[in-house]
Amino acid sequence: MKNLKDNKILKVLMLFVRIVFVFLFIAFVLMVCLQRFSGNRVSFFKYRMFTVATGSMSPQYVVGDVLVAKETKPEDIKVGDVVSYLGTKGSFKDKVITHKVVSIEKQLNGRYLFHTKGLTNVVEDPVVSEEQVYGVVKRKLYTLSFVYKIVGTTLGLFICVILPLLYIIGSEVLAFLLDKEDKRRSMAK
Repeated sequence: MKNLKDNKILKVLMLFVRIVFVFLFIAFVLMVCLQRFSGNRVSFFKYRMFTVATGSMSPQYVVGDVLVAKETKPEDIKVGDVVSYLGTKGSFKDKVITHKVVSIEKQLNGRYLFHTKGLTNVVEDPVVSEEQVYGVVKRKLYTLSFVYKIVGTTLGLFICVILPLLYIIGSEVLAFLLDKEDKRRSMAK
C-alpha cells in the first residue's frame, strides 16, 4: 500500500483526473447558474441547456432529458428543426418551450414568425417571434439526462450526491490527519 501511495505516476494521474473533473464540474455549474440567474437570457458560448419538463415531444425527448440548444440566426431555422423558446402567451407565458417548427412566415419587414408544435400535441403553439427563440436543439446529453433522472429521486440524490460528497470530505479529512500524524512521528524521532 505504501508503494502505491509513493508512486509518482499514480499521483500525477490522480491529480490530472481531479483537475479535469473539477474543471468540468465548475463549467457545468457556471453554465447552469448563468442560465438560472439570468432567466436564460445569457448563453454560454452561444449554447444553452434545457431540461424537458413535459411529454409533449415524446418519443424524441422525454421528461428529464437534458438538451443543448445553439443560438441560430432566424433565417437559418428550417421547418422540422426543434427550437427552444420563451413562451409569452397563455399557459406558455414565461416558460421555456421546446417544440418542432411546423411552418415559417417571413413578414414584409424581414422578421420571422415560427409555428411550432409538440409531437404529441394536437394543437399548434401560439405563434413564436424570432425574438423569443433561444436556439435550435443540437443534441440530447444522454449522460446528464441519465444523471438528472437518477438525482431527481430521493434515493438517487443520496447515492449520487450525498454519499460521494461525504466520501470526498472524509477522504480529505483522513489524508489531512494522516499527514499530520506522519509529521508528528517524524518530529518525535
